[in-house]
Amino acid sequence: MKEFFKNIFVIKTDVLVVGGGVAGLSFAIWMAEKRKDLEITVLTKADVTESNTRYAQGGVAAVWNKDIDDHDKHIADTLDAGDGLCDYEVVKMVVEEGPLRVQEIIDWGARFDKNKEGQYDLGKEGGHSENRILHYKDITGWEIQRTLNEKAKALPNIKIYEQYFAINIITQHHLGRNVTRLTPDIECYGAYALNKNTRNIETILARATVIATGGAGQVYKSTTNPVIATGDGMAMVYRAKGRLANMEFVQFHPTSLYNPAGENPSFLISEAVRGFGAVLRTKEGEEFMQKYDPRKSLAPRDIVARAIDNEMKIRGAEHMYLDCTHLDKEAFYHHFPNIYDKCMSLGIDPMKDYIPVVPACHYICGGILVDHDGRSSIRHLYAAGECTNTGLHGANRLASNSLLEGLVYGKRIAEVLATEIDNIHFQENIPKWNAEGTTEPREMVLLTQSLKELKEIMSSYVGIVRTDVRLKRALDRLFLLYAETEELYNSTVISPQLCELRNLITIAYLITKAAQMRQESRGLHYNTDYPEEFDYVQNTLM
Repeated sequence: MKEFFKNIFVIKTDVLVVGGGVAGLSFAIWMAEKRKDLEITVLTKADVTESNTRYAQGGVAAVWNKDIDDHDKHIADTLDAGDGLCDYEVVKMVVEEGPLRVQEIIDWGARFDKNKEGQYDLGKEGGHSENRILHYKDITGWEIQRTLNEKAKALPNIKIYEQYFAINIITQHHLGRNVTRLTPDIECYGAYALNKNTRNIETILARATVIATGGAGQVYKSTTNPVIATGDGMAMVYRAKGRLANMEFVQFHPTSLYNPAGENPSFLISEAVRGFGAVLRTKEGEEFMQKYDPRKSLAPRDIVARAIDNEMKIRGAEHMYLDCTHLDKEAFYHHFPNIYDKCMSLGIDPMKDYIPVVPACHYICGGILVDHDGRSSIRHLYAAGECTNTGLHGANRLASNSLLEGLVYGKRIAEVLATEIDNIHFQENIPKWNAEGTTEPREMVLLTQSLKELKEIMSSYVGIVRTDVRLKRALDRLFLLYAETEELYNSTVISPQLCELRNLITIAYLITKAAQMRQESRGLHYNTDYPEEFDYVQNTLM
């Protein structure tokens, strides 16, 4: 086994993984098992239990009961939700390989709920034509994260570094070369990362790097994403002149729990609740989804979120309602114990009271542009999970396809990298991080206020419904925030808060600019100045 060593500010490893959710850890496990002679280092900016994956409630979609379901149905549902922008070959690949990947994590110890007959209790969610959602109560993500953590810890050639914040990936730029978006063969040599415990910025050299940093929901005021979801991987790749695509497609989950006291993240009322039979209603108890889609409360998320948003605006209401009062209490509590307990803690009895719900930012469908094997436009840099644009989701993600995507791409990257890495060598002459001329920040209020402004800008101008005027206003204000934050970045000592703000401003710009470029309404991007769909292709941001 290759020796792993650490100098005072340098870590050297064969493979660097940035992110410890389903995509990053599943890749690390498969890679570690295939190549026991290699060291795989995983960085997490919090502790190893905290990730976007952990917060997934509904489950993982896979064709399991072949008596009623098949790959063609799952493919058709995914393509329909994606509103014409899915890559058919990618959809076919993920749907067909998905059940194999799910079986592997079951073999690693993942527990999914079963019925009285001992068969998997398959749920149904919006946009799905059949019951195909494997779940563990209403905390499926937690269960998958637990399984991956335990499996990874059992493998001696996986090293997990907690409380490490990746700042930038290292390319020829750091060797003094002028790297632009037109530079051919940009290469990744690792990353600079802030050790949050020591406050030292360390140089991590790697033969290959995998970005699996999850989403960026914290760019909006209301989101179901954890506070760590600040788009770090996408922003790092963009700064390194890598290619991103389709950032305008931001999925708002239709049913987060409305809490007038405010809560970050917003508590998610899983789509599986509607799959279980819950119905969306107005305060007066009137069902309204039939006005927007024949599938009613089980229409795809983009349709349901816009419908709720429209009903709120028509009525001047702060939220709509989810009616579970007709459902069996024992069965409901068995399937959704955490949702039930959360509602009860706020004085809402789901069996007697309507649950107040409001859309909240949930998932970024665009991201780092990768091929079928997870390769980015930067050599030796791979990416998987929500931070990517694979072509699976198109203009709108089908419910519970995200965990599936992370597993499939984690395995595919491991398969190709297990062979390719033998032809990749370390770049040894990387300079250490230079912090000369910087001083300690004197006023944290500069960061906290800028973050509040950013969230207000995005929520007001680049939300579920957009206009050209709103998008221009957002870009004008984002430029001011960008200039102020870059000045702080260049003059003060690096902190996680500063880096996250900087990354979120980059993500906000990419979402807004891509939305401005797409002069049509499609999927999750709805611009009232362009209400019709046209045959536009993906927006690639160079």
